[in-house]
Amino acid sequence: MNHFHRGPDGELWAEDVPLRRIADAVGTPTYVYSRATLTRHFQVFDAAWSGVDHLVCYAVKACSNLAVLNVLARLGAGFDIVSGGELARVLAAGGDPAKIVFSGVGKTAEEIEAALTAGILCVNVESAAELEQIDVVAARLGVRAPISVRVNPDVDPKTHPYIATGLKRNKFGIPWAEARATYRRAAELEHIEVVGLDFHIGSQLKETGPLVEAIDRAIELVDALTADGLAIHHLDVGGGLGITYNEEAPPSPAEYATTLIERLGDRPLRVVTEPGRVIVGNAGVMLMRCLLTKRNGETDFVVVDAGMNDALRPALYDAWHGIEPVGVPADATQVVDVVGPVCESGDFFARDRVMPAVAAGDLLAMRSAGAYGFAMASNYNSRRRPAEVLVDGDRFYVVRDREAITDLFAGEHLLPET
Repeated sequence: MNHFHRGPDGELWAEDVPLRRIADAVGTPTYVYSRATLTRHFQVFDAAWSGVDHLVCYAVKACSNLAVLNVLARLGAGFDIVSGGELARVLAAGGDPAKIVFSGVGKTAEEIEAALTAGILCVNVESAAELEQIDVVAARLGVRAPISVRVNPDVDPKTHPYIATGLKRNKFGIPWAEARATYRRAAELEHIEVVGLDFHIGSQLKETGPLVEAIDRAIELVDALTADGLAIHHLDVGGGLGITYNEEAPPSPAEYATTLIERLGDRPLRVVTEPGRVIVGNAGVMLMRCLLTKRNGETDFVVVDAGMNDALRPALYDAWHGIEPVGVPADATQVVDVVGPVCESGDFFARDRVMPAVAAGDLLAMRSAGAYGFAMASNYNSRRRPAEVLVDGDRFYVVRDREAITDLFAGEHLLPET
């Protein structure tokens, strides 16, 4: 459920605010998030695990705006981070460092030091080399680093290959056959404290079968490590639960949690989860305005003021996003390609899409844009990144200003005159 709906005037609203009012005040393209939707999605996901000791760590990479992070921190969320920058964001947003897990295959010594200094819950180790590096950093700081080994279970998540992370050909995690040896090595290191086991098989998961296969392998390993004398306090099952963009029917949070809880039995494990898209994906839309329409050959184009630099998923993954007029939809329909002004043929948001007729000046909303929307935005073609707005009931707040033209080259320098 989300709180984007047609209001009494027939136009598209976010909670109690007409989206047209936001576009008139802030301009386009602009990302708009709903606080009520963020709250509902987090609470539904968290409640699904209420039968077991658990911690829901929101995956910051999905949408890292400080206001979004602050809303979730106030709800008690933990956070899954993948960089020192994300750590700084979470702390600036009021996140509890004791609820942070640090993932990623390429952490620098500086990032590890910042995480250990902050006192985070756990560093998810993704290679034997990284384990040694963490021990060196922890020794320098005079602390023991809490770690969890991210094990690659070699399970096909049946998702887009770019967001599959649990196959042996992927760069993530430690191979299954090397996991016990890695844990034994961790137990030998003076400045390492083993606290958990972690896996994550991919994103936009649409069925529970691959997850069951992965968690069964993980539990088998937990039991083996316990027999080896290693105490595993938590099991991090990753994230990746899918959402509905078009006609997908992913498991509900309750079905997802129940399926995994059943596999745990009576083992005294805390469950850590890393949801991102399922929390924020349908809590956001991107507003854009039609600049013009044109026809090339047999194709009708709707050219909008947003581009692939503002929302990359369609170009990168050929991803489907709903696109609809913010105003009352016209009765007449058309088959169009919705494209942006970036100088790439891959700069599109929809192809051969049947939608209500659109004219120059019309305001459009791209649905399901909260996750991996602004987070993947860039300045390609020297375009300014969009503004971000958070709606709270009948009010809205600009939570990121639109970049100024001068922001595009701030920090750049000319060569001296010779």
